[in-house]
Amino acid sequence: MPSSIWDREIQSALEAARPDGETRAASRRAPFASPADWRDQWIYFALVDRFNNPAAPPQHSWDGAHNAFQGGTLNGLRDQLDYLHDLGVGAIWLSPVLKNCQYQESYHGYGIQDFVAIDPRLASDPEAARQDPALVERELRALVDAAHARGIYVIFDIVLNHAGDVFEYVLPDGRGDGMAPWRDQEYPIRWRDVDGRGRADWSDAPDNPPADAALWPEELRRNDFMRRRGNAFDRPPSEQEIGGDFFSLKEFDTELQEFSEERGLHRPVWTALIRAYQYLIAKYDVDGFRIDTLKYIEPGFAQVFGNAIREYALSLGKKNFFTFGEVYDSEEKIAHFIGRNALDAGDLTGVDAALDFPLFFQLPAVIKGMRPPQAVANVFEQRKQILRGLISSHGEIGRYFVTFLDNHDQGQRFYYSDPANPHAYDGQLTMAVACLFALQGVPCLYYGTEQGLHGSGNSPEAVREALWGAPNAFDRGHPFYQAVRQVAAVRAGQPALRYGRQYFRPISGNGAQFGMSAFTPGVLAFSRILDDAEIV
Repeated sequence: MPSSIWDREIQSALEAARPDGETRAASRRAPFASPADWRDQWIYFALVDRFNNPAAPPQHSWDGAHNAFQGGTLNGLRDQLDYLHDLGVGAIWLSPVLKNCQYQESYHGYGIQDFVAIDPRLASDPEAARQDPALVERELRALVDAAHARGIYVIFDIVLNHAGDVFEYVLPDGRGDGMAPWRDQEYPIRWRDVDGRGRADWSDAPDNPPADAALWPEELRRNDFMRRRGNAFDRPPSEQEIGGDFFSLKEFDTELQEFSEERGLHRPVWTALIRAYQYLIAKYDVDGFRIDTLKYIEPGFAQVFGNAIREYALSLGKKNFFTFGEVYDSEEKIAHFIGRNALDAGDLTGVDAALDFPLFFQLPAVIKGMRPPQAVANVFEQRKQILRGLISSHGEIGRYFVTFLDNHDQGQRFYYSDPANPHAYDGQLTMAVACLFALQGVPCLYYGTEQGLHGSGNSPEAVREALWGAPNAFDRGHPFYQAVRQVAAVRAGQPALRYGRQYFRPISGNGAQFGMSAFTPGVLAFSRILDDAEIV
C-alpha cells in the first residue's frame, strides 16, 4: 500500500490513466466519459454502511439511532444497481470511502486517517481486507465499473478541511482529550497509536508509525500541518470559519507556505491533498467529488483544488468532472466558492456547484404549508441578482446548485408518517419530489426516500437507517419508488425542465387580481421556458 504521494504505485496509477500514458496496459479501458451536462442527471446519495449487505443483517436494529457500524458494504451497493437504474438514477453519491480511524466507529466516513487507502470495514470481508487491502480496492473498482456499465455515474464524497481524530490534545492539567476548547495558540498534542491512545513519545509526528496509527500519507503527517487550536465551535458563530477543528476532527492548516529550491514557494498541504485525490480519480475512474465542509476551507484553496482536479480529469478525457461542495450558508457565501468571478475577480474557476442550502431552508416548509410559496420565489430572485456576473442567462443557474429535500445531517427526514394515520402525508412527499425535479438545479434524493423511510429524532443517526433491514426493503412496487421513477422520466423527457429559464407566476382567486402566493397554505406556480417550449 502506498505510504507517500510520490510512491511508485501512485505514480503508476496516475500515468496509466492518461490516454498517452506509457504504462497503460493495452487491455485497460479508457476512463468513463463525463456527461455533457450534469443537469441531465439526478443524484442518489447513499451512506455505504447503511444501504445494503446481502450477506448479513444489520448489526443493530435497522431503524434505531445507532452511532456505530451497521455492516453495509460496497458489494451490497453493487448488488442493488439494477434497482437504482430502474429508478432512473443518473449518478450515485457515495459517503466517504477512504480509510477512517480504525479505533473509532466512524461509519459515516468523515474521520479520515489515510487519504490514499480504502476503509476495510466497507469490504465484504473486513478482516480479510485488513490483511489484504487490495480486496476492498477491487470491490470499490468493481462497484464503479458496474455502475458505469449501466450508464450510472459515481461521485465520491471527499474531505479537504480536516482529518480524523488522529491525535489528542494535552490540556493544561495534563489530561489528554480528543477535543479542546478553542484558543489562539497551538496546543501540545500526542499522536494516536493503533488503539487510539495518545502516545507520550509522539508529541511530534512519528516518522514511520503502523498503518493504523497517526496519519497517512506521510506528506500530511506533520505537527505544523495541523491547526492544533481546538474546537472551532467553541467560538462565536461569526468566528467559526476562521479556523479550528470540526469538533474532534482535526483541521489542516492549509494556509501554511514553505520554500524549497525545487518547488519555490508552495503550500505543501494543498499539494498532498490534490495529488491524493487525483490518485483516486486515476485508480477508480470516479466521475465527480462532493466536498465536505467546503464552507470552512479558505476560498483560495477551494479555487485551486477545483481547477487542479478539473484539469487533471480533462487530461484523462473526462471533460466534465463534477465538483460540488457543502456550504451551509447564504447565497452570498456560496458565491465565493463556485464558478469564475462569482463575487471575487480572478483567473481560476472554483468548484462547479454547491449544495442548495438556501432552497433547502425554504422548500420543505413551503411544501408542508408552513411558509408561503413566495419564500421559494425569493430564493431564486435573489440568486439571479447575486450570480448575474456568472451567468449569461438565468437558465444557466441550474448548473451551479445540487438541490435536495433532506440529508444525513438532519434530525428528521422530510417525509413524516403519522403512527395514527401512516399515509396522511404521502402527498407531501410526491409533491416535494415533483417540485425538486422541476425547479432549477441538479436534483439529489437521499437514500430510502423512495421506500418511505421516515426517521425522526434528536440526532443525525435517526435518519441514517440501515435500509436493507427494513421489511421488503428494495420494493420496486412501492408507491414512492414508482412516483420518483415517473417524475424522473418526465424530467428526462423535457429539456425545458433541465435547462430552461424559470419564472414564478402570479395567481388569482377571482380572475381579476393576481399576485404571488404570500399566505400559508398557498399555491407554488412557476414555469420553465426553453426556446418555444413552456412547461407550467
